[in-house]
Amino acid sequence: MSAVVNVVLPVFALILLGFVCRRTGRMGPTGASELNRFVVWLGLPALLFSVVARSTWSELWQPGFITAFAVGCLGVFAFTLGYRLLQKQPLVDASLDALGASYANTGYIGIPLCMLVLGDEALQPAMVASIVVVCVLFAIALACVETGLHAGQGFGRTLAKVAAALLRNPLVVAPLLGGLWAASGATLPVPLATLLKLLGAAAAPCALVSLGLFLAQPQPGGRVTGVWPLVGLKLIAQPLITGYLAFQVFELPPLWAYSALLLSALPTGTGPYMLAEFYGREGSRVSRVVLYSTLGSLVTLSICLVLLPV
Repeated sequence: MSAVVNVVLPVFALILLGFVCRRTGRMGPTGASELNRFVVWLGLPALLFSVVARSTWSELWQPGFITAFAVGCLGVFAFTLGYRLLQKQPLVDASLDALGASYANTGYIGIPLCMLVLGDEALQPAMVASIVVVCVLFAIALACVETGLHAGQGFGRTLAKVAAALLRNPLVVAPLLGGLWAASGATLPVPLATLLKLLGAAAAPCALVSLGLFLAQPQPGGRVTGVWPLVGLKLIAQPLITGYLAFQVFELPPLWAYSALLLSALPTGTGPYMLAEFYGREGSRVSRVVLYSTLGSLVTLSICLVLLPV
């Protein structure tokens, strides 16, 4: 149990510090946004580029891990989307709910947590999972939202908008550029490697503090329904599906199996809420999913860590 506390406490302590700093006025209302910009545009891209540029294709191409993690998140997304559509929700709102139930916070919590639990080698599965979440799950959700907003404008136009949005995302571009660098066979120059190391080291703590600042923002008022089923799908159903596939079906190596379970058990990231804000949709439900799943993951992640022989 002491090992669990040693791992989980620092991660959630950084989130709590961000929360307290916002609530006490030590950081202003724009703090979460500005720190998030640093993480998204500098910290995480530097970390992702550096890891991919130093990796080989055989190290990153883990079809069993990719399938187990992708089936977990995409399965929950598809189930939630179908259920919300059966309830006669608009496609846009149903897509945002489905994303909230399946969007693991791999970047802000997953990367630092896996590195603390499993060592630096776990950065590779955490990065692969982040690419699945950002490039596959988020792209599908974007396509569904755009389809709902522009029904009748054609599949090609919707696909072009989604592709353009992904190509502007630094969390997508950075690993792609890192892959090209690795394919060239060139080594990273020492000044560039040092710069990337400094930026990458700042990514995890800044991401966690930024999440705390976000969670400290006032929640929309009024009664909101349908939050807890989404939280349950994220914290219970997704790790059960992924864990079964990772351990029983694909029998992954311990590092990749443990990483798959931990990454699937993560709380909902801020992406669904930011997407709701961007499209001007009601974000009260998804913002509460982010908050409650983050608090609930303190329990579920601790259970996972107790069960894992690490």
